[in-house]
Amino acid sequence: MNAENTDQLIFLPLGGAGEIGMNLNLYGLGAEGQETWVMVDLGITFANGAQPGLDVLMAVPAFIEERQDQLAGLVLTHAHEDHLGAVPYLWQRLRCPIYATPFTLSILKRKLAETEFADQVEIIEIPLGGRFEVGPFDMELISLTHSIPEPNAIAIRTELGTILHTGDWKFDPSPVIGDTADEEALQKLGEEGVLAIVCDSTNVFTPGDSGSEGDLLDSLTEVIGDCQGKVAVACFASNVARLETIAQAAQANDRDVVLAGRSLWRINDAARENGYLDDVPAFISEEDAGHIPDDKVLFVCTGSQGEPRAALSRIAHGGHKHLTLGEGDTVIFSARMIPGNEDGIGRLHNQLVRSGVRVVTGKDHFIHVSGHPARDELTRMYQLTRPRISVPVHGERRHLAEHAALARTCQVPKAIVNENGGMIRLAPGESGICGEVASGRLALEGNRLIPWDGALAKSRNRALYNGSATVTVALDEDGMLCAEPELSTSGLLEDGEEDVADDAITTAKEALKGMKGKDLRDDGKVRETVRVAVRRSFRKNLDKRPVCTVHLVRV
Repeated sequence: MNAENTDQLIFLPLGGAGEIGMNLNLYGLGAEGQETWVMVDLGITFANGAQPGLDVLMAVPAFIEERQDQLAGLVLTHAHEDHLGAVPYLWQRLRCPIYATPFTLSILKRKLAETEFADQVEIIEIPLGGRFEVGPFDMELISLTHSIPEPNAIAIRTELGTILHTGDWKFDPSPVIGDTADEEALQKLGEEGVLAIVCDSTNVFTPGDSGSEGDLLDSLTEVIGDCQGKVAVACFASNVARLETIAQAAQANDRDVVLAGRSLWRINDAARENGYLDDVPAFISEEDAGHIPDDKVLFVCTGSQGEPRAALSRIAHGGHKHLTLGEGDTVIFSARMIPGNEDGIGRLHNQLVRSGVRVVTGKDHFIHVSGHPARDELTRMYQLTRPRISVPVHGERRHLAEHAALARTCQVPKAIVNENGGMIRLAPGESGICGEVASGRLALEGNRLIPWDGALAKSRNRALYNGSATVTVALDEDGMLCAEPELSTSGLLEDGEEDVADDAITTAKEALKGMKGKDLRDDGKVRETVRVAVRRSFRKNLDKRPVCTVHLVRV
């Protein structure tokens, strides 16, 4: 593309800026309104229980959905859920080619296999360190380290400048899985000239570096060696490096490893398919765990965040078909506590302790390292790449502001703090936020997507806190009652509170009596009058405002 004065280079996050997770990033190049776009990552996040029944959330893609014919492709940085988990739900709205490295595609293909459109998706495999074109964008993958195989930064070259999109990363000198970060490629890119870096902010408040996965092995080996009876280690299913570390520590203590959780088996299969985990023995199924003596077994479990349906929660509550934990056993939580999950994790810990299980966390021993860069690593990234603009992402507002301040101390001329929906013009001319587009969240509700803050979600939330009441009223054509109104409630009345129900019915009848003849023949007015009356009765008697529904039958 010939960059004329009318062309511009745009960065637009729709997810992952002002929050950790749910990444959806767009880069646009061209004249205003005529840009060609490339998407980097398309992930999900998980709800914190604020909306009952809505657990999986993803960004609203409306902006790019309306410009689908201008979307050249989707490039995935790595295989974590918050970077690719939304593809099965949103691809049909976008219908663009997908580019990723082999391991990431192995995970993606397993997800797409559960859809009806898997054979429609154009998938392009890119080798580690590969260079390729997506529309007018010249893309190069730069290998970094993280808590999953094949994490990539992306150098996005355009005629208006080069952007480095880091994805999730760290500088790990001993990553266990994969090679160390390609600092030579980063330095070369810095010498070539970097217009802007769009960079991970997760651990910006953590001094020093994030620690090495390789250093964790000795500590985990020692902790497991001090355990009697059965041992369970809870970690994120996608942390393949941690899976290998745990397996090596178990092997050093003459323990066989059992995988507990379907997601762990999916990750294991994808890893071995791509040449990872070759140095550890095959894992044992849950069904075969019973044949192993207690002091010779180690369970690797999903559920480090207290998820009620995960393997560890089911084991703790005695609901697992094959695995049990009890007096004298140990559970090691080899994962960080994600903010918002404190209550669920606390309940899980209490249940384990109640069963006589010893609980070990990062407060007790060195059993976890983060996959994201701490301050010294961020500083090193800026020293290598020397960008003119810093755009912090993958963090809450406080993380972004602190990251911007750190970038300025690294002599970056400009740092832009932005959140989802904020459109940044990176070039030409003065860079900065140049507009705002609609953003938001979609929630998976059964097999459909609904607005996170839409009418259905709000109604369900109101019912959760205030209960619900349904009134059935039978009237003739003239508005006369044909039978006593029927009332049913949910989450509202205790046994023995029939007087409250009676008052609601009486109030509804009185409201009907007060209506004029013409209004009594208007179904809408009748339903609203009864609804308001019943709600008023519960407000008076219980100080509650339940969700009220009126069924009107004309006889």
